[in-house]
Parts: sequence; C-alpha cells; structure tokens
Amino acid sequence: MTGEAPVTVKDSCTGCGVCVSSCPFGAITIEAGRAIIGDSCRVCGACVDACPSGAIEVAKVGVIDLTSWRGVLVFAEQHGSVIHPVAYELLGKGRELADRLSEPLYAVVLGKDVKPKTKELVSRGADRVFVYDDPSLESFRDDPYTDVLAGACREIKPSIFLIGATSIGRSLGPRVAARLKTGLTADCTGLDIDPETKLLRQTRPAYGGNIMATIITPNGRPQMATVRYKVMNEAKPDPGRKGEIVEKSVNRKAITDRIGIVNFEPAADQVSITDADIVVSGGKGLGDAKGFELIRGLANVLGGAVGASRPTVDEGWIEYRHQVGLSGRTVRPKLYIACGISGSVQHQAGMRTSDIIIAINEDKEAPICRISSLAAVGDLYEVVPRLMEKIKEYKTRD
Repeated sequence: MTGEAPVTVKDSCTGCGVCVSSCPFGAITIEAGRAIIGDSCRVCGACVDACPSGAIEVAKVGVIDLTSWRGVLVFAEQHGSVIHPVAYELLGKGRELADRLSEPLYAVVLGKDVKPKTKELVSRGADRVFVYDDPSLESFRDDPYTDVLAGACREIKPSIFLIGATSIGRSLGPRVAARLKTGLTADCTGLDIDPETKLLRQTRPAYGGNIMATIITPNGRPQMATVRYKVMNEAKPDPGRKGEIVEKSVNRKAITDRIGIVNFEPAADQVSITDADIVVSGGKGLGDAKGFELIRGLANVLGGAVGASRPTVDEGWIEYRHQVGLSGRTVRPKLYIACGISGSVQHQAGMRTSDIIIAINEDKEAPICRISSLAAVGDLYEVVPRLMEKIKEYKTRD
C-alpha cells in the first residue's frame, strides 16, 4: 500500500485517473501508474466514492467508544455570580432531550461565589450540578474557562453539551470543541433527538437564513451546540426538586491564563434588547439616521429598548448592538413595535416569538403586517407622535 495517511491507496489501484478529476483540492497525481495522495489532501472522501476499483480508503482516526458518553450537560453562564437566563432556557430544552434519551441532565458553573446559585439550577431540572468555585474564575477569560470545561467534559463524559450563543458562549464553544476534537454546531435555533439513531439533530439557519440546516455529530462526543438566547422556553423552577451538588477544585498551576483584567467599565447607555420587555425597532422606512430620535422617544415613553433592522445598521444609522434578526440578536419581549420595517424572514427569525407584535407601516401587504397582532397602516412620522401623545395622556390620568 502507498499514499499519505489517513488516506491510503491499495495495490489494486489501476492508475485510471478518475480520482484525480474527483479531488476538489488537486491533491492526487498519477505516478508510475499509481495514485499518489499529496499534502494538500483534506480527507473529504470524494476520491473514495469515485474510485471504480475501490482502491482508496480513509482510515478511521481517533475513534472513541460512544457508549461511554451519557447525559446532557448545560454550561450555566454567570455574570457577577448571577446566572444568565440563557442557562434556564438550556435546562428546559436539556431536560426534554435527557428524558427522551433516558439519561441524566447535568449543569456546570464556573466563577467566584457561585455555589449559592446551584440550588436554582437543580430546581430548574438539573440532576447534578458541578461547581468550580474559585477566585481565579471570577471574570471570564478564554484560556482558564476552556481548560476547566474541557477537563470537566472528559470527566463527566456527556453525550450532549449545550452552551448559550452569547458573546462568551460563542468564544468558548469552539475552543472547547477543538480541545475535545469533536464537532460544534453554532447558533442553533432547534434541537431534537433522532428517533432511530438517538443522535442530536442540531438545526441552524444557513445561507443568510434562506435555508435551515440540520446537522448531526455521528462520530464525535460530546455532541456540542451553541444555542441562541430567547429561542427556547425557560425551565420553570420547582423549589422542592432534589439534586446533587458536586464541588470541584481548580488546579491553578495546571491551567493556562495568559490574560489579566486590569479594569472593567460597563458601556455607557448599554441597551439590552434581549432582556427588555418592550422593544421598539426602526427600519429603512425611517428615511435616515435622524429617524431613530423618534424611535428612542417612543421607547423612552414605554420604558423599552431600541431595536433596529439590519439595513439601518449597514447604513450606519445605529450601532450593531441594536440589530434584531438572524445576523443580530434574538428578542422575545412582551411587546415588539416595528416601525418602517418590511419584515424579511431574517428579521422575523429574531422577533416573531414576541408576545404581541405591532407593525407601523405604509404598506399593508408588508410581511411584518402578516405576522403582527396589530398593524397600523400609515406614515410612521404621523402615527408614532400621536401614539406617544396618547401614552403620555394615559400615564397622567389619576
């Protein structure tokens, strides 16, 4: 046999050259009547399928015992010793997945003074909570959190590992997956168990939201996914629920920590549209950046946050942190008011689960009007000021 591992060429190779034309990376040549696999091979397997004599094979590298990995693990992100609400959403979905697999649900939390928060994780469905409570983990840094979580996964050996698709989760997830040599599906909006294979079906938007891709991880463990905030239902607390709290120690000498935090200052006028009960969003119908002064005015009267469609962010009318949609943030407020937003599928994906949707638009056929609870058809520069006046009048009533 000849060739570069993990792709090998058997002695039955005839040198026909079919594999050469099938290789998308140009990694195969024919020398002395034999196929030779070059260094640019990416082990895609196209040549294996194309070879008429079955002379090319891909060796299985790093095969693990999948049966030894059981349970669903949720990363309970925290800020200032306060658990991020996305953890409760993951516990809700994790409990569902674990029950379908007849496996336990775990949670893992890292930080300083976080042990008192573990009872809440148990009340929301965790059978066992692993706590890494150490001053060195007070503030998030990629290196130590990756080391600790990767080590926890090797010890716990969960079949599924879920992380919130927050700024921290999006940084942490790929690093842990690379350390464990497993796959990761990012920004999932749907999770399910395949009834036949029992594999985790991970669904996420692809190609700008034009299709929904469902991905599986058949050969790696754990099956990892980062999950969008505000797309799953939170697990309801049950104060009487029982679970096990496992305190874990942190070996500071064994973990990497290349970054030190000198000081931290929260951003001024920080708007958390993902946590707001009321979101007022503006779109291209505003005409220009000054239109957001009107949107801010309505948001202030209602005590809500300001959102925006992607085109307005692309135009530079408002900062990215306000963007709602597939490429922005997912919101789930009690009230969502869309002003001058047509309502593309990409925008709808970020807000259509809102309890009440009010659209203000001149086009009654706009997609946003079709999914709204109430549509006000008219010029937003006439409708919004009158709406603000009525709200102010209502608030001044005795």
